[in-house]
Amino acid sequence: MFEKKILLLNANYEPLTICKLKKALKLLFLKKAELVESENGRKIRTPSTSLVMPSVIRLAYYVKVKRREIPLTKKNILRRDNYTCQYCGRKNVPLTTDHIIPKAYGGKDEWENLVCACVECNTLKGNKRLSETNLRLLKKPKAPTYITFLLNSLSEIPENWRPYLFQK
Repeated sequence: MFEKKILLLNANYEPLTICKLKKALKLLFLKKAELVESENGRKIRTPSTSLVMPSVIRLAYYVKVKRREIPLTKKNILRRDNYTCQYCGRKNVPLTTDHIIPKAYGGKDEWENLVCACVECNTLKGNKRLSETNLRLLKKPKAPTYITFLLNSLSEIPENWRPYLFQK
């Protein structure tokens, strides 16, 4: 039960992170945070008090956050693309990373030029530009934000979190 995930918002309702229930209850109990959304009105009872089961909480004070850069690694590219080939959409196959613009043509190692690809599509594309093949990208790659990266680690995003997330 204490492993349950809670969305933690800054005082201005900007998503900060995802914390565990135990941390959320501490913040609520110490009045460092306030309840924004509850878990269907469920309550957690102790001998001396009763607290509503939180789903989304907001800090009582604004915290200036230094933007966290996600390191550009093969593992993080695979995570960003949800372990799905960005050319054919297959999952559960051996995956690698592919340069959209090959290094031989000046392509760089950057978020916008690297995608997750199955071995078959990567071999098919080879050292060619995308325009020289019949392959098309499922979505345009971009650098992930910290919160999107956290959300990708969840199997399902709770419905009552959606109004607080900047999803396009």
